[in-house]
Amino acid sequence: MSSSASIPATAAMHAIMLLGMCSVGICLVGISANAASPGAFGYGTVATPAEIAGWDIDARGTDGLGLPPGKGDVSHGTDVFIQQCAPCHGTFGEGEGRYPKLEGGVGTLTADRPEPTVGSYWPFAPTLWDYINRAMPFSAPHTLSADDVYAITAYILNFNNIVPADFVADRDSLPKVKMPNRDNFTWMDPRPDTRNIACMKNCIDPKAVKIVSTTEGKDLTPRTTGPLDAMKAK
Repeated sequence: MSSSASIPATAAMHAIMLLGMCSVGICLVGISANAASPGAFGYGTVATPAEIAGWDIDARGTDGLGLPPGKGDVSHGTDVFIQQCAPCHGTFGEGEGRYPKLEGGVGTLTADRPEPTVGSYWPFAPTLWDYINRAMPFSAPHTLSADDVYAITAYILNFNNIVPADFVADRDSLPKVKMPNRDNFTWMDPRPDTRNIACMKNCIDPKAVKIVSTTEGKDLTPRTTGPLDAMKAK
């Protein structure tokens, strides 16, 4: 009885093992059939041109590559600027409270108190369009239409005496605007190329290292409170 009873049990065990192996095989085949292509994770979909366009909003400063269709003149820019920008930057870019000025400052960049504004510092007009488009207004960035951004850009360039009152900003005219500080930028880093290579042998004696210069007493850190004309180092 015991011998005859053990045979069906052994056969059943083998059947279960074979079924399990088949099941694993089926699963493996299924996984293999749906495996991702090399370099992919196997989920998600390829972005559509419309989805890419929603993120591809940058405009290159040097030549305006990426500027969209549209246009805006100084007159329309005045109206939009007063509504969207003046609460922070003032009606004519003079700045309100602690918000930055957008005009003036020409000739101050080498002074003790430089004023880096659109008129005194920025090298490219398309960069102004790009920044306004992606970051302004401060309370609701990237909500202005392309035409409104062109108009605001034209208005800011006008009150900085860079373009005339009849100027119309668009993807063709903006790259042609010559900004006052354009030629004062150094596009090649003049500093020497240095590398801090880890020392593993024949290292310098730490006792031989000497400090030859510090920023102490150089008045490099102004105070952040009090009248601007009385700002002194902390």
